[in-house]
Amino acid sequence: MDFLQITSILIVLAAAFGAINYLFFKLPSAIGILVVSLLASLGILVIDAALPDMGIEDTVRKTVTGVDFSQALLEGMLGLLLFAGALHVKLSDLQKQWSLILLMATLGVALSTLVFGIGAHLMFGLPLLVALVFGSLISPTDPVAVLGVLRAANLKKSLETKIAGESLFNDGVGYVVFLVLVGLAFPSDHGHGSGISDAAILFVQEAVGGAVIGLFLGWLVFRVMRQIDDYPLEVLLTLALAFGGYQLSVWLHVSAPIMAVCAGLLIGDIGVKHGMSAETRDYVDAFWKLIDEILNAVLFLMIGFEVFAVTFDFDVLITGVLSIGLALLARFAAVFIPVLLLQRRQEFSNGIVPIMTWGGLKGGISVALALSLPDSEWKPMILAATYVVVIFSIIVQGLTIAPLAKCMGREPDLL
Repeated sequence: MDFLQITSILIVLAAAFGAINYLFFKLPSAIGILVVSLLASLGILVIDAALPDMGIEDTVRKTVTGVDFSQALLEGMLGLLLFAGALHVKLSDLQKQWSLILLMATLGVALSTLVFGIGAHLMFGLPLLVALVFGSLISPTDPVAVLGVLRAANLKKSLETKIAGESLFNDGVGYVVFLVLVGLAFPSDHGHGSGISDAAILFVQEAVGGAVIGLFLGWLVFRVMRQIDDYPLEVLLTLALAFGGYQLSVWLHVSAPIMAVCAGLLIGDIGVKHGMSAETRDYVDAFWKLIDEILNAVLFLMIGFEVFAVTFDFDVLITGVLSIGLALLARFAAVFIPVLLLQRRQEFSNGIVPIMTWGGLKGGISVALALSLPDSEWKPMILAATYVVVIFSIIVQGLTIAPLAKCMGREPDLL
């Protein structure tokens, strides 16, 4: 099938599954679509087992594996989703929480990668560098999943800013760490140098380069928008910034996710205040909320059907279940240590560590990174375990984070 046919099928299914969820399950939109798509996948497997001559599973599996999920997300949808997410996070809110967000997006990602990687090395027998690669792809909290859940959770503004801001930045940093570690673990496959100095240069190039490109392009578009008062054209300029900036970053070999976040933050704050009329602000806000909702629906639909791209057996399922616990332990370290380091300068309520630990949802980015790994004897196990962690995270953690936050946030309003 060609791109248009695949896109049409995805949109039709996302709309149909969204309607089923709205009428019957009444779950938060993104989670509901994921649940319905998983149930549909399970139904296909059951029908195929009952009527093996029809070959339904093989047809669906070929269709699913024919769509490059990793490329579709990392080089297509991700730029728009991150830009849309950053557009609605205000710099003024981030400034109040910047110290914790910065530590969790840097030190937290490093700690999580180490804890999970060492644990996977000891528990599953993976080579240490491969285990660290596994840790790097499972460590970032997925801003798409996080922001989708936060919209329905009605959390305190300060807590929502912490979780959303950290997820936006640690996603970009985690992607860079993943690239660096893949370059060390699979140098001949990935094309990057295998030395520590090469890895350090790659990290700086990706992270700093992405931020610089994002801020420069965001400032350039902002300057152009100040000279224009035509809302269709200004909406088009923001769309061009998200699409063009992301592709330019890929071409320049700098971090496209970090570029999208920095550009979105600049336009969403300075651009909205000083470069748009009230009418333009309303249209830009509505347009990107709609893009965000549509792409979220399609992404969570694709995650549900990616079960056909994963090979499961009993041992792999056990590994996946153990990986859930290991991922939560790694996430706890990523939250607890930064909070501990900052507690003398900043006061936190007792609930912040468990809430942010449980609220660090994994999502499509982890699955996409696992799919993008070079072929090796470890890839099927890593992919399957990652999928189990992501499904648990989105459904179980996603549906229970709001009750947990309400229960633990009744004390002082310090979150």
